[in-house]
This record gives sequence, structure tokens and C-alpha cells, in this order.
Amino acid sequence: MPVKQRLSVYLDADMMVRLEKLADKERTAKSAIAEAAIISFLTADDSDRWEAAVTRRMDRLARSVDRMERDLEFSVEALALYIRAWLTATPPLPDNAQAAAQAKGRERYESFIGALGRRLAKGQRLSREVSEEVTPPAGSDAAES
Repeated sequence: MPVKQRLSVYLDADMMVRLEKLADKERTAKSAIAEAAIISFLTADDSDRWEAAVTRRMDRLARSVDRMERDLEFSVEALALYIRAWLTATPPLPDNAQAAAQAKGRERYESFIGALGRRLAKGQRLSREVSEEVTPPAGSDAAES
């Protein structure tokens, strides 16, 4: 059994009361609690474990963001292709009118892309507009009825 050495420590009254309450609750000596606290403070394992846990969590979040970015990129591309197909689709036309209809579709698509760019540059979002249309402003007659 290792020989223990004596250490005198001065605590303020509140800290001493807390230590005594914990010692009574745990049914252990105050010196054992103090020793455990000092060991915990001097041991880097706790901080290493905490850092490892935070690192794992950040890695998990980074992978999640990467997946969301990939999924969003896929969704945007799919939507753009659908819009292009929808704007350029025309019912069967005579051969001499087909080229003009496709040109008109490309023109509509370019117009759509330009309008989208202007809205994004201004900070306009459809989701905000929809929520404003669905939720009447506070104090309006619609909110009171």
C-alpha cells in the first residue's frame, strides 16, 4: 500500500459546506473526494476524451453537410433539367415549325434563368413569399376573423 503524504488545503466556507455534503451523501472521506478531484484535474485523459468526442461529432456533422450539399446539387440539377424540358417541349408540330418552337423554348429557358438570378441576387425567396401569403400580417382584418 503506497504511503500517503499530508496536504493542507484552505477552502472558503461555501466550498467546505459543499464538500461536507458530498462526503456525507457518498459516505466517503473528504480527503478521498479532494484526491479524486485533483487526479481528475491533473489527468489529461478527460480532456483528451472530450476532444475526441467533439472531433467525432464534428466529423459526423461534416459528412452530413457533404451529403446535403451533394443531394441539393442533385436536386437543383434535376429541377433545372425538368424546367428546361418543360419550357422547350412543344406538341408535335410540322417540320417547318419545329425549329422555331425549340428556339422559343430556349428563349423561355434563358428568360427563366435570368429571372431566377435576379431574384436570388435581391434575396427574394419563394418560401418567404408563400409564408407571407399564407400568414396574414399581425393586426390585419384577416387575422381577426
